[in-house]
Amino acid sequence: MKIKTTELLRSSQSWDGAALPDYPAGRPELIVKRMVFPVGAKTGWHHHTVINYGIIEQGALTIVCEDGSERTFHQGEAIVEVIGTIHRGENRGDEPVILNMFYASAPAQEITVQHSDFRLSVRRKPTR
Repeated sequence: MKIKTTELLRSSQSWDGAALPDYPAGRPELIVKRMVFPVGAKTGWHHHTVINYGIIEQGALTIVCEDGSERTFHQGEAIVEVIGTIHRGENRGDEPVILNMFYASAPAQEITVQHSDFRLSVRRKPTR
């Protein structure tokens, strides 16, 4: 039997077009997370300190940045997350979202930094 390979994504930019940073120096630590967003769920405002990317296994996830820019990713789509940009994920759909994320980090490096919701005010911009 022949194995079918499909490249879902090849990029050196996050979804908002920003260039990805260099990998951290030293021994890598790879982290894989599966996240399940119930209908209506939102993450807290946060930013990432390392390169991370993933695939939407089920549903549609909208990423909203502090400046109001946003993009919705659907089942089967790959996403390269923004780094250093405050944002949150929202399930605006009618089914749970399952998201598998992969992080390229270093041992003991914090990969996500949480921000207080009351500090942020989102100004809506057109959806891409």
